[in-house]
Amino acid sequence: MNMKQIIRLGLLCSVIGVAHAEEIGSVDTTFKLLGPDHKIVVEAFDDPDVSNVTCYISRAKTGGIKGGLGLAEDTSDAAISCQQVGPITLSDKIQNGGNRGVVVFQKRTSLVFKKLQVVRFYDKKRNALVYLTYSDRLVEGSPKNALSAVPVMPWGKSE
Repeated sequence: MNMKQIIRLGLLCSVIGVAHAEEIGSVDTTFKLLGPDHKIVVEAFDDPDVSNVTCYISRAKTGGIKGGLGLAEDTSDAAISCQQVGPITLSDKIQNGGNRGVVVFQKRTSLVFKKLQVVRFYDKKRNALVYLTYSDRLVEGSPKNALSAVPVMPWGKSE
């Protein structure tokens, strides 16, 4: 894959419904004399295809001079927790999507070649949405991953 293809892929992901996260907060983990400290960042994003599901991700962010300039590669450490925050209605596309996941969130974790992704699966048998976060690289990804499941439940009062 050449640089033009990588840039096009990034632009395509920003157009096809991949969520954008907002930072909730962060904590410093290592003091760096020059540049920002290493930290753990907590971010939230709403599933772009399922209203009323919000996911929270905590991830490592590299500091120092390279981190401050956006040149450092973050580690593959991340955790995820997703919750139902209102009534959920699943589209036929999601309910009949099979076992292939759909990327709902991506975050660049190095200058070009590495990204953190969240993939959503639908477990039809248990009526639950399953969110998997992992880090991948153009050549080789990481087996580190985290998982969160959201049972699709009735919301509010029944009439």
